[in-house]
Amino acid sequence: MKRYFLPLFLALACACAQKPAQTFPEPVFEQHFTDSTLRLDYVFCGDSRHQAIYLQGMAKTGPWAGRRNRLDQVLLRGNGQVRVKDPASGAPLYVNSFSTLFQEWQDYEEARNVQKAYENCLQVPFPKDTVDIEVVLTDKHGKVSARMEHRVVPQDILIRRLQGPETLVESLWGKSSLESAIDIVLLAEGYTAAEEGKFFADAARARDALFGHEPFAARRNHFAIRAVFAPSKDSGPSIPHQGEWHQTLVDSHFDTFYSERYLTTSAQQKVYDALGDVPFEHIIVLVNTPVYGGGGIFNNLTIMGSDHPTFNQVLVHEFGHAFGGLGDEYFYGDQEETPYPADTEPWEPNITTLKDFASKWQDMLPEGTPVPTPVDSLENQDVRKIWHTLSPEQKALLNGQVGVFEGAGYQAHGVYRPVQECRMKINECEEFCPVCTRAINRMIDYYTR
Repeated sequence: MKRYFLPLFLALACACAQKPAQTFPEPVFEQHFTDSTLRLDYVFCGDSRHQAIYLQGMAKTGPWAGRRNRLDQVLLRGNGQVRVKDPASGAPLYVNSFSTLFQEWQDYEEARNVQKAYENCLQVPFPKDTVDIEVVLTDKHGKVSARMEHRVVPQDILIRRLQGPETLVESLWGKSSLESAIDIVLLAEGYTAAEEGKFFADAARARDALFGHEPFAARRNHFAIRAVFAPSKDSGPSIPHQGEWHQTLVDSHFDTFYSERYLTTSAQQKVYDALGDVPFEHIIVLVNTPVYGGGGIFNNLTIMGSDHPTFNQVLVHEFGHAFGGLGDEYFYGDQEETPYPADTEPWEPNITTLKDFASKWQDMLPEGTPVPTPVDSLENQDVRKIWHTLSPEQKALLNGQVGVFEGAGYQAHGVYRPVQECRMKINECEEFCPVCTRAINRMIDYYTR
């Protein structure tokens, strides 16, 4: 595994940080913001052709847990951005990128036939003075598909003041200083009052799963993890295809987009209400179920079933999406949709269309590596079935030899992954590949240095 050096991150930040064409001085946190959080509740709505953004409400919550440096930069473009701007000059005071369940839905057949609305909550540092907030959504080509801007006056009497709800909060790991750690909250979903002990035990397993994998294990002192418990009336999520509808804290359910095993929640305001004034940067919702399911959306949400045998592997995979912005490296033989068109380089750091490969892992290729790279003979078999029989040397070849292998991002052709097998491709593979590891390390440094 390659050692990561700070100068490499600084070079990446210069290349990847997105700034306006006009040059403004780098914003200083204490000059523009207080040590509080402004929660912004939006509705993203539309269909596959047209999208719109509407503001639903605002709230002032607890201490600001986000970054205080590089406020006007994003490391990854994401599928949307929220920008806090100075009204007079237009200077960016804070920028963050994200993706949404709504944008994922737009690739489904249903989005061609009906319009829908999805809740989305965003957090920015609470401003000292009047600011403009701009929210932008982009399509699969990276072009703006929806934009809205509104003014925020910090003294606005209709900005709600959120207090802590009746929850139990337990520190599972890390520093108490919000400024020096990446703050993760684990939220209970589908646990009744009688299952409080089970939740905290499950949350500890989630912590151990995350820190049982590199590079999180080596960088664990950069994180703080809190578990937040509030009871649900019913145990377990709703299962629509079985006719089971439960009353739970954040309305989680299977059958998202009519996909039986896709476990999510679209009630994002309930998620944020349950957390109240607990400071956080990343949310992991633990859903009390033994059934396989979950998902991870960049800078938005990780959600996971708690008791499936592959819990550890899937949690780390999904957090790779939500925290590291990693793309899926698996693919299907016959895919009608093309989430990653050939004329656009994906923003995810571990997949490429070769449109701008120099911005990806070209610098990590061994000299003489052909592009595309032929797969090893082992790849002609169902590797998932034989993975446990492979020697450490064979696994190291499949997981550690960097190349440009065709098939990724759900597409068998035109999208490429860095290794033959990775935690972002199959659950059986124990490790992230060198490219994914570097991407996660860069993200940790982006938050903490």
